[in-house]
Amino acid sequence: MATILRREIRAYFSSPIGYILLAAFWALAGWYFYVSVLMTATAELRNVYNAMGTISIFLIPMMTMRLFSEDKRLKTEQALLTAPISLWELVLGKFLSSMCIYAINVSIVLVYGITVSIFSKVEWPVTIGLFIGMMMFGGAMIAIGMFISSLTENQIIAAIGTFAVLLSVGILDNVAKIVDNSLIKAFLYAISFNNRFYDFTLGVIQLKDVVFFLSVMFLFCYFTTRVFERRRYS
Repeated sequence: MATILRREIRAYFSSPIGYILLAAFWALAGWYFYVSVLMTATAELRNVYNAMGTISIFLIPMMTMRLFSEDKRLKTEQALLTAPISLWELVLGKFLSSMCIYAINVSIVLVYGITVSIFSKVEWPVTIGLFIGMMMFGGAMIAIGMFISSLTENQIIAAIGTFAVLLSVGILDNVAKIVDNSLIKAFLYAISFNNRFYDFTLGVIQLKDVVFFLSVMFLFCYFTTRVFERRRYS
């Protein structure tokens, strides 16, 4: 798994797309930091993190589109499937590499927090809670994107499919507001990523929210292993 992890991180930064996505993420984060913190003379970073959630819906599909699609396109998939590692090691290596890259992207807001703390008081429990929430939120989206990438060799299709799913998941709480049926409304709120992320924005880390995001990560990692298990023996 460690070999896959190193290979994927190296591959990500060996192409321009890795640096372009990193620059885009940091540039957008910097803009929101300037508008919501510097322009308003506040030490509140919550709005920046909320913006990061929206930005992630657009950038994570481009981050995950190549995870398995590229191996299929380059015909290196069979080499991976016949390597002396388990499917779980293969999938987790890919997943954790994306999580590491995502953490680099999101950690810029912690740098902003340190900068602001020089001039004002920062609520670090809230800021740390937000960072953990963003990692949970992003990890679930990465797992979904990885699964969709495993279904096609076309990276564009993988990116568009992931974006469509993440956008749909992102508006579930808004859909729930216009649904009359109480059971459907409760279900939509229960699986809404935004609703689950909300408590993190208050600096509150609830076990049920952590379990929800970890369950989504595990579920889609499992789905991905099933995809390759069928291919290995087909």
